[in-house]
Amino acid sequence: MLAFLTIVCTVLVMEFVAWFAHKYVMHGWLWSWHSDHHLPKFEKVGFFEKNDLFFLVFAIPSMFCYIFGSVYPDFWFLFYVGIGISIYGAIYFLIHDVYIHQRFKWFKQLDNKYSKAILRAHGAHHKKHTKEDCESFGLLVVGLKFFR
Repeated sequence: MLAFLTIVCTVLVMEFVAWFAHKYVMHGWLWSWHSDHHLPKFEKVGFFEKNDLFFLVFAIPSMFCYIFGSVYPDFWFLFYVGIGISIYGAIYFLIHDVYIHQRFKWFKQLDNKYSKAILRAHGAHHKKHTKEDCESFGLLVVGLKFFR
């Protein structure tokens, strides 16, 4: 039960970590990696973006958690933190890259208030093609105004 709670708490905390990283790292000192993600589709060249490097960046802490949680029995909980980070990464990939940006045509647009709010919030974020003055940096938690 403790392992399960560790995983669930990690997934929940990762939404804040992703928000913080998006607002202060991606729209901050690593804008050079993230900027191509804000280009209009017609300006993009190829399938991959420099922004995809962030998947690797977020995989590194998960990998270390798996390793240290497996090797050091006193830190067993880190293994489950790694699982939580991986689960959030999978959720992020499915919602952001597959559902919102349709980089893979696996899902059609859903017709419910929450999925529409996610699309509106992300659309509001992408209105700006610069790192300044953007809004809505989260993925799963969106402002109430996007439900209207």
